[in-house]
This record gives sequence, C-alpha cells and structure tokens, in this order.
Amino acid sequence: MASASASLLKSSSPVLDKSEWVKGQAIRQSTVSVRSLPSGPSALTIRAGSYADELVKTAKTVASPGRGILAMDESNATCGKRLASIGLENTEANRQAYRTLLVTAPGLGQYISGAILFEETLYQSTTDGKKMVDVLVEQNIVPGIKVDKGLVPLAGSNDESWCQGLDGLASRTAAYYQQGARFAKWRTVVSIPNGPSALAVREAAWGLARYAAIAQDNGLVPIVEPEILLDGDHGIDRTFEVAQKVWAEVFFYLAENNVMFEGILLKPSMVTPGAECKEKATPQQVAEYTLKLLHRRIPPAVPGIMFLSGGQSEVEATLNLNAMNQGQLTCSARQVHWRGRIRGGQERNVRQGLRLLNLLARRS
Repeated sequence: MASASASLLKSSSPVLDKSEWVKGQAIRQSTVSVRSLPSGPSALTIRAGSYADELVKTAKTVASPGRGILAMDESNATCGKRLASIGLENTEANRQAYRTLLVTAPGLGQYISGAILFEETLYQSTTDGKKMVDVLVEQNIVPGIKVDKGLVPLAGSNDESWCQGLDGLASRTAAYYQQGARFAKWRTVVSIPNGPSALAVREAAWGLARYAAIAQDNGLVPIVEPEILLDGDHGIDRTFEVAQKVWAEVFFYLAENNVMFEGILLKPSMVTPGAECKEKATPQQVAEYTLKLLHRRIPPAVPGIMFLSGGQSEVEATLNLNAMNQGQLTCSARQVHWRGRIRGGQERNVRQGLRLLNLLARRS
C-alpha cells in the first residue's frame, strides 16, 4: 500500500490550477448514467462523467505530499462555545472575525492543501470584504464543504446512530460547486461498545456511498469518513476486526454506486485500542495494525488518505502517524490546537494566533 500510494502521489498527473476553482465558474452538466439493454443475465452500466478529470486533479491536489487539511467546519453553535471561552458573544461578526483569522494566516498554503468549511463560511467574506473562498484559493488551498446534517438515532439498532443529509444533497452540492467548493466531507460513526450491529455498519457504508456518488456527480471530491469511535475498553485486535468489516462494506457499496475511486479521499480512524482499554498500544503497534488494514482493504486507485485523530491527543496522533513513516499519509490539521489563545481580538493576540496556527500547520 505504501509504495502504491507513493506512486500515485508522485505521478505526472497535473494538480488543479487556482483558476479552476475560482468562484463564478459555470456549472457543467452533471454526470449521467446510461444503462444498456440487457444482452444476457444482467445489464451493463456505463458511466460518462464530465467532471472525471477535474475530480482526479482535485484529489491529487488535496493529497499533495507535505500538506494536510485544515478542518474549520465547526457549526455556528460549536463556534459559539469557543467564542464564549474567551468572553465573546456568538454573533455573525465575531464568527467572521474568527474565521478570517484562520484563512489569512500568512504562508498557510505551504502546509495546508485543503480547508473544510461550514456552509456559512463558504458564503462569507473576511472582515476586509474579500470572499473567504478567494482568500483560500490565493493561498493555493482548495476550499471544501461539510455536507452532512449530523447524527441521529438509528431505529432498530443497539442505540446506534446514522448520518442524515442525503435529501436535497444534489442541489446543495451543485450550489456549493458554483460558490467555489471543490471537495466535500461527510462524517458517519460506528460504535464498538454498541455492537456494532450489521444494520449500523450497512447504513454507514450505504450513506457514505450515496453521498460520494452525488458529490462526484456535481464536481466535488468526496472525503469518505467512517469514524470508528474510541469509546470502550476493547483491545486493538477488536478494533482491527471491526475496521476490516466496516471498510469492506464501504468499498463494496462505493463500487455498487459507481463511485470513481481515483476521485475520492479517505479519512479513516487509526487502529487503536478503546480509550478505556488498560492495555495501551505503542505507536509502532498502531502503525503495524493500521498499515495492515490499509493493505487489506484500500484499493490502490485511491489517491490520498488523511487520518482522523479520532479522540486521540495531538501528541498521540502525531507519534502514531510518525511511526507509519509514510509521507503521503497526512493527518488533518485542526485549529482546535490553539483555541482559547486569542483573547478579545486585540492586535497583539491576533498576530500571536497567526504565528501559532502557521507553526502548528507546519509541524502537523
């Protein structure tokens, strides 16, 4: 897997030029499926995608070596909690100032290849009146968008969840593309202490596959993110067993939905013991199990993998990632590293925050 991934990332296929993402580009016609008349026991499905080349280029750009993803897709409510921690109200103006601070960090594009945005941010301007999307593009950062609508209880399961948001997704992703987004994020979860039940695994995999197909049809590279939660006292072998099952289901349904593997990105959890497990794993063990999982389950056509920290501390996630010693396997950079260090919007604190964000992005 390591050599295959490295080969993909170092291939001669071009990455996206900035001008290809700029807001205002006309929406091209969505991918169409043509089903031929059956000539035998089954019909043959032929897909022709007008976005195929662009999807491949976008995926390679986001997965470019030495850079990672900045996840700044917090909802307005979550953003409000961060603002409250430094004594600020949860107003649109304060959220705008906070997000402006993130996207305007000098030199951020050297270490960040893509930024996942909340819907408000995608349509928002900086405090200087410039579109947030345009500021990112100028830094050679691909704008992305969170498209799921959150987790809700899954009826008939063991108190498990499923991710909603497929209703209206086609029209939303088309609008997001027009606004300048070029990739999408959809997060669903699997809980080991609650089973996981076959129903929950199947629902997670099917939902991810439908989302991925719809996103690609509208020009967005889908990040496929089935998070296996750290909750529980299970050992690393149990996590590995569940992860194999989850990823087998995910790729089965991705194929069933005619998703182009060269135009997706993965955001998996590392294979670790449960958070309450008494037997802790070393970074070398985490690397061994995680890479074994990738070898067994991830097709070599997939151009990039961005690991979730998934409840691990920043130090744990960095040590585990480092143990894999894979330059093309990047971990999402998160602004959570420096939250609470920007006080009251004072100019001195803003400068400190920008320097710290840049430092964290470089070290991640």
